[in-house]
Amino acid sequence: MAQIVLFENVHPSAREVFEAAGYSDIATHSTALPPAQLRAALQGAQVVGIRSRTHLDRDVLAECPDLRVIGCFCIGTNQVDLDAAMMRGIPVFNAPFSNTRSVAELVLAEAILLLRRIPEKNTRVHQGHWDKTATGAFEARGKTLGIVGYGNIGSQISTLAEAIGMRVVFFDVEGKLPLGNARAAASLTELLNQSDVVTLHVPGGKSTENIIDAQALAQMRRGAILINASRGTVVDIEALNRSLRDGHLAGAALDVFPTEPKGPDEPLASPLIGLPNVILTPHIGGSTQESQENIGREVAEKLVRYLQAGTTKTAVNFPELAYVEPAGTARILHVHRNAPGALGTLTNTLAEHGLNIVSQTLQTRGQIGYVLTDVDGVVGDPVIEALRQHPTTVRCDRL
Repeated sequence: MAQIVLFENVHPSAREVFEAAGYSDIATHSTALPPAQLRAALQGAQVVGIRSRTHLDRDVLAECPDLRVIGCFCIGTNQVDLDAAMMRGIPVFNAPFSNTRSVAELVLAEAILLLRRIPEKNTRVHQGHWDKTATGAFEARGKTLGIVGYGNIGSQISTLAEAIGMRVVFFDVEGKLPLGNARAAASLTELLNQSDVVTLHVPGGKSTENIIDAQALAQMRRGAILINASRGTVVDIEALNRSLRDGHLAGAALDVFPTEPKGPDEPLASPLIGLPNVILTPHIGGSTQESQENIGREVAEKLVRYLQAGTTKTAVNFPELAYVEPAGTARILHVHRNAPGALGTLTNTLAEHGLNIVSQTLQTRGQIGYVLTDVDGVVGDPVIEALRQHPTTVRCDRL
């Protein structure tokens, strides 16, 4: 029975999925843990579920010999050393779709609030002022929304924005089919030049670091609005601060930051604090009850499919094998270095132990190969140990 450890208050829907599948050895932690406590909590774990604050680097993974699979109960997987996990034969799963609606609704709401200058109007009323004026306040209808990154979230925002009468233009490094009346911009500069509101939905990493810098901000229309609910590193915060304070941009909304507080009682350090035309939220784009329930269920189901059948479809760091109906008396999960003769070694070893192969599925990715083999016969410890000891083997398990 797999020992499952869940961190950061993963939604109870995940436990429901595990228990329905027959897994009851489940430990939960409401927060991310400090390094020493994290290592202690991981001892003996075969399945680990995390969100964005728990970091599983190469050193941590090296201390978890029993770990078979990792679930990121969120969209991002930057908190896991994916290559190190792959080379230890550990697939990593995430939830790329379950919170798209929640993020899309937040972005659209922030666009409307900033266009109407609601954040500063709200603050003034609380301070005892009654500034009943239409100056600088606009409808969303007829305005142009520029979406940088037209993936799962960006395309859904596109649909919602058109429903309230906005024009939509998008830019993506990959060719994407426009939804509705949205149209693609030829370049980021073209998008920035014509958008009243710009919203960012790109992955993290070096390719997107500070894509919105001082030069990009200068290319935006005077009086435009910037929204970032993607990754904290894609916006140069100092440059954004200057653009807001000198009046070039009319407002901004940020849900992610280059460096985020580690706990609820740690304040955010940002030059944007106190600006009346800036909405700052604590990385809650996908934090709705609906999305968290969906994420808990989606990721847990992927983990169960791997535990019960070796299925790796949608794994972010691993050869993807779709579900195959079990055949024979046992299934062997074999991860090996992607080298000539690896599959032959597996086949010969099984034959030497009198096992007949009834089904076999192989896929490779980068430096590793992954093969599911169904056999007739008794797969005892000597068989698994013989496979594990071969130089090409990365990991070998049986179901």
